[in-house]
Amino acid sequence: MIKIQGIDPDMIANNLTPAYPTHPGEVVKDEIEYRKISQRKLAEQTGIPYKVLNDILNGRRSMTTATAMMLEAALGVPADSLMRLQLKYNMQQATRDKSFMERLAQIRKYAALL
Repeated sequence: MIKIQGIDPDMIANNLTPAYPTHPGEVVKDEIEYRKISQRKLAEQTGIPYKVLNDILNGRRSMTTATAMMLEAALGVPADSLMRLQLKYNMQQATRDKSFMERLAQIRKYAALL
């Protein structure tokens, strides 16, 4: 978290949490729609099964490193950018899991005693 004296940390842009996380599939889906490439054609070109690609583009499946690299080769969208989006998406999803957050709080509590 960025802190600047005299400024509420919640008002600093880098500290804001998006209303909803962006799944990397959304970015790829927008890209292929803009280029007028069908999902089937992209699946054939990359060798990614159509169902897998469709699940990624609709946020039902995580993007793997290999898939990101294949999409980079096909579309020129940097694989590392897609993977950073996936990481941020995963982390934001984890923070919405109340039982997991309670577990983290317990771990932090015990770690403070060490």
